[in-house]
Amino acid sequence: MPVFMSKTFSSLGRRFALGRMFVSVLVLALCVNSLDAGQPKVKKHENRRQIDQMELAWRDALLKSDTNSMSNLLADDYMAITANGTLQTKDQTLANLRAGKVHITALDFSDRKVRFYGKTALVTSLAEMKGSTADGDVSGSFRYTRVYVRDQQGAWKIVSFEASRIRHPGAGK
Repeated sequence: MPVFMSKTFSSLGRRFALGRMFVSVLVLALCVNSLDAGQPKVKKHENRRQIDQMELAWRDALLKSDTNSMSNLLADDYMAITANGTLQTKDQTLANLRAGKVHITALDFSDRKVRFYGKTALVTSLAEMKGSTADGDVSGSFRYTRVYVRDQQGAWKIVSFEASRIRHPGAGK
């Protein structure tokens, strides 16, 4: 066989081998992607379960004035906007619970929606509450938004909370 033909076959052989390797890598990538396609749904379900448990833990901590549990739920930079419009840090929230300035006797949730945005979970819900604070009676219906973020250790922490009282038609201020 002439030298120029052996170089041509050798070059074709390398191209064919590279083409087969490219196709193999492409098929492998598609298989891995199809395996991963099921993962987010499972992970989303697990994340939803964790957030639901934390919502119940927050409720229980508030009802029992359990500052240790509440402290574990809240991020260090937690900020709340209460139903009367005041800002409240983690330290202020815990101090109010510790001092008995917040006394909640009943708290029921409904219409909860949880949405995920990467490492952030946004919860909206309706809360029916009975209780009092240093400012007086806080019983009523509220809509709230609570924001959870995964910390560097992978744990969910509450970073923000905002509540708004639901005013029923015909009710005074």
